[in-house]
Amino acid sequence: MKKALVFSDSHGMLENLLAVLKRHPDTEAVFHMGDIGGDADRLRRATPYPVYIVRGNCDYGPDLPVQIVTEFGGKKIGLCHGHRYLNYGGIDAFRYWALEQNVDIAMFGHTHVPFLDREGRPVLLNPGSISRPRQERKIPTYTVLTIREDGEAEFAMCEFKK
Repeated sequence: MKKALVFSDSHGMLENLLAVLKRHPDTEAVFHMGDIGGDADRLRRATPYPVYIVRGNCDYGPDLPVQIVTEFGGKKIGLCHGHRYLNYGGIDAFRYWALEQNVDIAMFGHTHVPFLDREGRPVLLNPGSISRPRQERKIPTYTVLTIREDGEAEFAMCEFKK
């Protein structure tokens, strides 16, 4: 079994990310969908496991990639912030990007609202925002991604309360 934490839109509130890392010491990877607010290096130093971070629309500088396609637990995973697709064609444009990447799971951020679509392939996931939520109850959120031994992916959409 492989376990990863999925974040987005922390906007410089590293303490929330670190608190979640402490709650999940068995994590083997961290995925961040952008708008990290300059905390990329500090997040990478906080865990011995791989940390994948893409550039969001509020991240400046060339050190973060616009998108990443990688493998985790036998699944091909695509990451991008999403604003380049969502702002112009909505979720269908993002889904088209994911299909072009031929991924099993496509993750994005930008909206600050959690979203999970398991219908068909690929699975689409937005963990919401760990620091500036916009959904109805305005509770910060993140996702725990678990790839089971049988290859099935499980998504636990989690609320973060200090």
